[in-house]
Amino acid sequence: MISYAPFWDTLKRAGITTYMLREKHNISPNTLTRMRQNKYLSMRTIEDLCRILNCRLEDIAEYIKD
Repeated sequence: MISYAPFWDTLKRAGITTYMLREKHNISPNTLTRMRQNKYLSMRTIEDLCRILNCRLEDIAEYIKD
């Protein structure tokens, strides 16, 4: 299972709110909902988040063995 738990910590450390992601960076509310539910995101979306947050893939998602 892919978990986006690291994303929320990275977001907090960067001082960026979900409102800023939606309004300034055009990240859809649906994307944030999918992340809260640990559902699939495209690599393009993950790449965008890494660029916005200036972080690595490991700072966005992690693999958790079922």
